[in-house]
Amino acid sequence: MTEDRDRRLRVASIQMGMDDGGKAANLRRAAALIDGVEGADLILLPEIWNVGYFAFDAYGAESEGLSGPTVSMLREKAAAKGCFLFGGSIVEADGGACYNTSVLIDRQGGIAGTYRKIHLFGYQSEEARLLTPGEAPTVVDTELGKFGLSTCYDLRFPELYRWMAVMGAEVFLVASAWPYPRLEAWLLLNRVRALENQVFLVSSNCTGSNRGKAFVGHSTVADPWGTPLAAGGDGECVVRAELDLAQVPKVRSVFPAFNDRVLID
Repeated sequence: MTEDRDRRLRVASIQMGMDDGGKAANLRRAAALIDGVEGADLILLPEIWNVGYFAFDAYGAESEGLSGPTVSMLREKAAAKGCFLFGGSIVEADGGACYNTSVLIDRQGGIAGTYRKIHLFGYQSEEARLLTPGEAPTVVDTELGKFGLSTCYDLRFPELYRWMAVMGAEVFLVASAWPYPRLEAWLLLNRVRALENQVFLVSSNCTGSNRGKAFVGHSTVADPWGTPLAAGGDGECVVRAELDLAQVPKVRSVFPAFNDRVLID
């Protein structure tokens, strides 16, 4: 393969349908959806898909560690398919606290990196009251490329993404449970976070509804120009695209906005 081909990444973002069926049903559903994806280097899942983001009353009872049933299933699937898997996020229990934690799993089923959501949502949500925020960004350097991990409400905070871009991220991965009616904000922020940092962005959002709250779907793949390469609609689907990571330095060379930034004290 050529060097350019070596920088190509086939992604598949699972826009998973949510309902109030419970954790066991969601685990079976996610496993089946992963099984149905072929030929991807990287598969993504959305935010707190195993419990349901709005099932706040279940957060404590359904929280688990990174050796629990959800991450164990994801590790088995990644190893069986021989691909990387960004497993969305779970309510992680650790040291007496709970976190909204995303996990990136490698081809062998090992945990390549984790990220605890820094910006917890408090508007019409119990997340900020029930969970503990993370403290640091995560950029994972892998054989496929450098991934910056993020979750849902993080999209509204550009400084996190700039921080990850400066750390070398080539692709932002976003696990989300973004609800209606804020569809336009979702569409805009996916594109802008990619554009302003001149990197790729791949998001996986929930669809369907949970505890009476509907999700907007529209999982997105955006290129370093902020142009959508692929996007989902309102229903459950798999959003696929091929990313040429060699485009990140090329775009920054052609239009050097990222290199021209000025740090202001």
